[in-house]
Amino acid sequence: MSDLATGSGASDKAELELSLHRVMGPGLLLLFIVGDILGTGIYALTGQVAKQVGGVVWLPFLVAFVVALITAFSYLELVTKYPKAAGAALYTHKAFGIHFVTFLVAFAVMCSGITSASTASRAFAANFSSGFGLGLESFGITLTGLLFMALVAIVNFRGVGESVKANVVLTCIELTGLLVIIVIGFWAIGAGQGDVSRALTFEPAGDRGVFWSVIAATTLAFFAMVGFEDSVNMAEECKDPSKIFPKVLLTGLLVTGLIYVLVSVSAITLVPAAELGEGETPLLKVVSAGAPGFPLGIFGIITMFAVANSALINMLMASRLVYGMSREGVLPPVLGRVHRGRRTPYIAIAFTSLLAFGLITFVGAVPALGGTTALLLLGVFTIVNVAVLVLRKNTVDHEHFRAPTILPLLGAASCAFLVGPWTGRPSVQYAIAGILLGIGVVLWFVTVMVMRSQGLTPSGDELPPISHSGPVN
Repeated sequence: MSDLATGSGASDKAELELSLHRVMGPGLLLLFIVGDILGTGIYALTGQVAKQVGGVVWLPFLVAFVVALITAFSYLELVTKYPKAAGAALYTHKAFGIHFVTFLVAFAVMCSGITSASTASRAFAANFSSGFGLGLESFGITLTGLLFMALVAIVNFRGVGESVKANVVLTCIELTGLLVIIVIGFWAIGAGQGDVSRALTFEPAGDRGVFWSVIAATTLAFFAMVGFEDSVNMAEECKDPSKIFPKVLLTGLLVTGLIYVLVSVSAITLVPAAELGEGETPLLKVVSAGAPGFPLGIFGIITMFAVANSALINMLMASRLVYGMSREGVLPPVLGRVHRGRRTPYIAIAFTSLLAFGLITFVGAVPALGGTTALLLLGVFTIVNVAVLVLRKNTVDHEHFRAPTILPLLGAASCAFLVGPWTGRPSVQYAIAGILLGIGVVLWFVTVMVMRSQGLTPSGDELPPISHSGPVN
């Protein structure tokens, strides 16, 4: 333990000394990463991306993949150098040592994860209503989303082993759905159906031109690439993380990037961009156009499972972030307690679940929340890319991955660029992000006051094991 907080009681200390189970090998980690990235983004945003660029709908996904891949190299250097559950919060604190900055980064990541999970929960509820012909109105959708989030909390409490096993099942289901789209698309191409030439046709939105239309679409498509950073936050629950992370993380990114490009090409070949951009079920239109005999209800259920997987992993990560930050004195010690029977951070799970309940109840705009998720993460990624360079002066007593220096520089520049308003990002996303970060500032002051009243002292000292990052799409 670090000296970030002093004065905790013996019972609290005993609970905090309980460690997490190391249950994840390369296979589970790869499925975790693939399942983390696949999900709500590609199932829901393909049509919205097509609105921005027309037939080259695959290009923004490819650009988003490249930006994510560059940043992944920075994460690989840091997670193999500091193989602890923590992610951006740990790296920020080690690089800059400022309690307030560490807290804001952790809070931004946590909010992006919970926001993404809440969005997925509402999407699940909407698909549940449509898939079973329930015709639920706003209240019914909200109630179904809350019940679903409660189920996610129960699975999370059961333990990471159970959560990861559930992730394996859900990942296989959502991967099957995307493979169905790819097979249908290329089968249709082979049969002479559809129009492959659409995949090379630019149709810029408005008068923004090709470049800025692609950039605007990339800010949407990036939501489909988030999730890879979550894997580094499973470090304390992985076997030999310094050895397995580089190959597994890069493999996972390449697999998902290839799937996204193939899905995009299949989609635009069978459905024109204008039609693909209408409504909230773009891939369902692809199935209907390419395989009219395929039972659409089954694909709707697959979509439900896909967004369910996103919600599960998001809440798993958010609760581990709160757990780890509590251990380091950035949040009150009570949030770092581990259940003696299940060995899971039960207080942190309850805390993050309550926040998700609030978002599901009072905030509902899926595109705005998805865009805000990407906005917050791009800001965090900018800091992580800078931190990797700052921490080059620190040495550790074991071998670790080292990214070529040019990559963190490119990563910081590209992520900072995609944060700016010149990208065409809607102003509502900045408003939501500003409100969330404002709440974070208030919470930080409250946290410091509570800690001081208990004889604890937040500081900028060295911090070892924090815990977990944020969102998947």
